[in-house]
Amino acid sequence: MISSNNIKHMGRLARIELMPEEEQKFAGDLSEILEFVEKLNEVDTASIKPMTGGTVLENTMRGDEQINNTLEGKSTELIETAPEKKNGWIKVKAIFE
Repeated sequence: MISSNNIKHMGRLARIELMPEEEQKFAGDLSEILEFVEKLNEVDTASIKPMTGGTVLENTMRGDEQINNTLEGKSTELIETAPEKKNGWIKVKAIFE
């Protein structure tokens, strides 16, 4: 069983205020979790290879290729199509105020 002082200390570390009845509940819950972990420690894993991931799939990405150059060098035309402009730039709504 986990002591009340340990529960209070964990509550302070987590910056949560625990009522006395919550301390008792968490002490019981944490004790059950630790008992389960102890059971897992009893399992013989000597012949099991460590996993480096949960899958053998690989991430596939397309090559970084320019597929359309019709807008190349046409920044002024792009800016002209924008609904609002200011000093040669496209004007957008502020994100931060």
